[in-house]
Amino acid sequence: MDKRARRIPNFKRIGHKTKKAAAFSIKVLAFFAGFFLGIWGVFSMAKNGSDFFYYAMAFAAPGSAIEFLNQPVSAPKEDLSTDLIIEESDVLILEEPKEETAFTEEPSVEIPENRRGKITEMQYSAKEGGSYIAYKNAIIKNCTTHSTNKIKSMLKESHELSLSSEIGALPQILIYHTHATEGFEAQDSGVFDTEGTWRSTDNSKNMVAVGDVLESVLNRGGIGVIHDRTQHDDPSYNGSYQRSAVTISGYLNENPTIEICLDLHRDAIEPSEKEIIKPTAVINGKKAAQIMIIAGCDDGSMNMPEYWENLRFAAALADKLEELYPGITRPILFDYRKYNMDLSPGLVLIEIGATGNTLDEAKYSAELLGNALIALFFE
Repeated sequence: MDKRARRIPNFKRIGHKTKKAAAFSIKVLAFFAGFFLGIWGVFSMAKNGSDFFYYAMAFAAPGSAIEFLNQPVSAPKEDLSTDLIIEESDVLILEEPKEETAFTEEPSVEIPENRRGKITEMQYSAKEGGSYIAYKNAIIKNCTTHSTNKIKSMLKESHELSLSSEIGALPQILIYHTHATEGFEAQDSGVFDTEGTWRSTDNSKNMVAVGDVLESVLNRGGIGVIHDRTQHDDPSYNGSYQRSAVTISGYLNENPTIEICLDLHRDAIEPSEKEIIKPTAVINGKKAAQIMIIAGCDDGSMNMPEYWENLRFAAALADKLEELYPGITRPILFDYRKYNMDLSPGLVLIEIGATGNTLDEAKYSAELLGNALIALFFE
């Protein structure tokens, strides 16, 4: 055979290899494109308070929502005119909690040994520094790109919300529950059932019962209240914020005297499958579930032009709570969240306790919250 003939390429073989290489490259590009789109989707859902994100993170792996959601979400610019879980927690970033307190009861219902988990009871607190900002008696956890100086400057102005003692029974506060079925431990025993859900459609055992106490205290203080008991999260968590938005808008349209909207929740702090945290403060010799207020911040995409007013109200309420009942609050969470806070500058999400707390402890905290609201506006 002529040597020159051997140098002629096998175009058929080369074409086959080229097709394989191209197909492989396309698969690699598709994989990375899907991966990054998925990451973008998760951050987008977290930022906008997607119920699907809330549900998925809360039930994926214990602690996963805590770890992920405590990371600040970056905003495009500092000067923007600017949510679970959601169940949110400061357990990973706060200073060492105060000493654990003793549990008072033995479990009345026997939990099989292989299903027993530990409830760790502790009181959370934080000092100013880093992402923590002091506001009078309260502490704010800053998860935004706004500087400490800017936030302190904005908080020099007082909130503009006001309640009147002259309008009688007309409603001024709306209490509602985006996640009404959130429940608590049945007893103060130190152990929990790892197969438990802390959910109940019985309104005498869930967040509605906590709202009933708050309503009663505010009514006694002369404040007109509407307490909506709709279970927006039953039968599905997905879409519960959209459903509660319809509820809120309806009440605001029908009752222009409403200044404040309180979305009462129960938190979940789960370091592992075998441990949950019970944030607790002892107030006047009695255990109370610690309270965390969430104030939303806008990165320019949430249509929340009055978010600074929202933060001012949250800070004033936390300050009053701490003034009256030192240790009752966890730091305010100031983050790029939108839990219907675009509907009113007086709308805040309030986490009362966590899965480890009892219903009685949460009810006691609701009583203290009511007292603080009355003191904030009328004293």
